[in-house]
Amino acid sequence: MQILFVHGMGRSPISGTPMLWRLRRHGHEVDVVAYLAATELFDDIVTRVKEKICQVAEKGDYILVGHSLGGVLLRAALQQLVSLANQPKHLFLLGSPVYPPRLANKSQNELGFQLFSGDCGQLLASKQRLGSIYIPAVPTTAIVGTRGFVLTKKYFLDEPNDGVVSKSEVTHEHITNTIDIPVIHTFLPSSRKVSDIILHRIPTIY
Repeated sequence: MQILFVHGMGRSPISGTPMLWRLRRHGHEVDVVAYLAATELFDDIVTRVKEKICQVAEKGDYILVGHSLGGVLLRAALQQLVSLANQPKHLFLLGSPVYPPRLANKSQNELGFQLFSGDCGQLLASKQRLGSIYIPAVPTTAIVGTRGFVLTKKYFLDEPNDGVVSKSEVTHEHITNTIDIPVIHTFLPSSRKVSDIILHRIPTIY
């Protein structure tokens, strides 16, 4: 199986190295898309993601894995690829917001956040922009972290969260299934629990 991974904001493909290495060790072909949210427009990154999906689709069956903003980029790309004959067999969203995260809303007017996240951060904070990116019509699994940070606990109260996004911000009625794991947001793409879920699901895809 081909597996395309898109990392989260402020990270790089290296963030998923343990997961990607394990998937590759199990015989799967792995590829990535890299970007820098601080300096690139969201739509420009989506264009590159679209191009990469088309390249992968030409080779055969594939699945997509997106961490945080990476999942939003994948959803936006698929929204523009509805006519693509070879759609992904599965989409895995790792702590990826479907609704504007409260931390992005809180920080959107702060200079530090603006410099760090650029146009992508403003999209995450926008109900209109983020809401225009729908859940694709492919089997989708949301993997939700539930181990929060002490520093951000006050923003979530008693709601399950991974320290950056809450469960309610990353789940949706049109997502095929949701799996909770006790992992913080940053470590989702490197967690063995995540690679276990993907490896367990792949044999059921064919």
